[in-house]
Amino acid sequence: TVQRYGAAVVVMAFDEQGQAATYEDKIRICERAYRILVNEVGFAPEDIIFDPNILTVATGMEEHNNYAVDFINATRWIKQNLPHAKVSGGVSNISFSFRGNNKVREAMHAAFLYHAIAAGMDMGIVNAGMLEVYEEIEPELKELVEDVLLNRRADATERLVDFGEQLKASCATGGATTEKKTEEWRNGSVEDRLAHALVKGIDTHIAADTEEARAKLGRPLLVIEGPLMAGMGIVGDLFGAGKMFLPQVVKSARVMKKAVAYLTPFMEAEKEAMAAAGIEVRTQGKIVLATVKGDVHDIGKNIVGVVLACNNYEVIDMGVMVPAEKILERAKEIRADIIGLSGLITPSLDEMVHVAREMERQNFKIPLLIGGATTSRAHTAIKIAPHYSEPVVHVLDASRAVPVTTSLLSEEGRQSFIDQHRAEYEGVRKAHAAPKLKAVPIADARARRTPIEWRAEDISQPAFTGVRVLNNFPLEELRKFIDWSPFFHAWGLKGIYPRILDDEKQGAQARQIFTEGNALLDKIIAGKLITARAVYGFWPANAVGDDVELYTDETRSTVLDRFYFLRQQVNREGKEPCRCLSDFVAPKETGLQDHVGAFAVTSGIGLRELCDRYKAEHDDYSAIMAEALADRLA
Repeated sequence: TVQRYGAAVVVMAFDEQGQAATYEDKIRICERAYRILVNEVGFAPEDIIFDPNILTVATGMEEHNNYAVDFINATRWIKQNLPHAKVSGGVSNISFSFRGNNKVREAMHAAFLYHAIAAGMDMGIVNAGMLEVYEEIEPELKELVEDVLLNRRADATERLVDFGEQLKASCATGGATTEKKTEEWRNGSVEDRLAHALVKGIDTHIAADTEEARAKLGRPLLVIEGPLMAGMGIVGDLFGAGKMFLPQVVKSARVMKKAVAYLTPFMEAEKEAMAAAGIEVRTQGKIVLATVKGDVHDIGKNIVGVVLACNNYEVIDMGVMVPAEKILERAKEIRADIIGLSGLITPSLDEMVHVAREMERQNFKIPLLIGGATTSRAHTAIKIAPHYSEPVVHVLDASRAVPVTTSLLSEEGRQSFIDQHRAEYEGVRKAHAAPKLKAVPIADARARRTPIEWRAEDISQPAFTGVRVLNNFPLEELRKFIDWSPFFHAWGLKGIYPRILDDEKQGAQARQIFTEGNALLDKIIAGKLITARAVYGFWPANAVGDDVELYTDETRSTVLDRFYFLRQQVNREGKEPCRCLSDFVAPKETGLQDHVGAFAVTSGIGLRELCDRYKAEHDDYSAIMAEALADRLA
């Protein structure tokens, strides 16, 4: 079943004797599992994720002192000896001895991840709200923590416990000390201050610090390529490692954009001078982004655009509902280096195939990136990539956008990235080509339609037929019915509202964006900044085979329209029904009078103008927040 659906597996380091605790047991069990899965089962090695067990250190028991070292060494061995396998683990286990002392736990998590990632760890389970930035751990605490994690001293546990108690005592005094410490970062160098502001999303001093950096470095571009890109590099690393959430990244990008906006007049003046001297000025590359024809969803695309722009890529965002010919015309016009397509709804997938075919027909020679909630690595490899000779790469989320584009445009690493990528996609296509379930012939499927005993008394009659319109529907009324869960999903926080607000891992960030989202919603409603509108109606209808006919009136003598539906043809065991949507509308031959309802809604009237205003103020965070709120109101 796992292979049939193309899923990966997480393999815990357990065997008949129990959980692997030592280095020797970890590598023995993982190697055994790898050989069975790859050699005997034929499982793809890149879909194997080993969890060699992160166990608690500093318990006071000597045999536990090497647990972190054993995990790190086992990770290194797995990456060196079990090709393509991944490594994961539950990071918070490492610090369980210090539960209740978050300062120590945060430092332990950050330091452990630092060393484990260096050894090859690919992913981990960790409360991102309990992570310190490794470089920002207090030196004394870092040394004590690493003494424990790396088992460097016999008295490491006692020393860290003593220091932890001192921390708890100092935290109890709180107050002015904490406030003073919060502003200590302002005493660092301008490079350090800019990096800190980007990582923490603080824009209070960004103009002054950017000007100081410009005066120090001499050229505005050096400020961007130096301290600003260094800070965004830290943000990208933290985001990629799961140590920052998407809202934090967008706030970092807002700080970056404000810094770049401050530098823009200086750069324009410099460009004019350089152009006059015959010197060409280049960015990292030009990227055309668009949500494809038929799709209006663009929150994810906008986030990717912000992240790319803040990494010195020139992003040409063409918006939503963009036809293939417009995308390709624009790419030719500006000599784009990459085209990126986004889509959320299923029909977008076919439109992406069309764009790929057109790029091949028009002899394009640039990479094509694919992203969006309904897209996948498998669909990209199987349905899109075969239609275009150049690289076609699925980008899972915003954290992957910069590494992928950098690899594709790098003179040194481009070919190896493309070769590896194509080999992976070929493997996906071969796996997909394996024998599948046999389809039921359409005649047999229709004979197995959903069994319904149709009776007049079971069919509800609508209060009216025809179309009605709701103009300027009150947003304060819609607000009462918001399903907030997808709002958090848009920000990369997975969970169900309201439970997500108390989630151990994501709760703090969820509460913050919930508060900020509601504050903006208050502003939108009070200022009537967007408008909601709806149209809905009911029509006389009956099923005719797999189709549904809609009629102009209750005489049902004139067909208004006909809807064509697909019927399931999966060969289910036990003769289960092969369903079709038309099964749930009374068949015409019964003589029963059924109806079909339909509606279309929007809460986006005025949204574009609102978002454009925020973007003009270099506040992409508020623009994306407004889009997410309008989506929920609809």
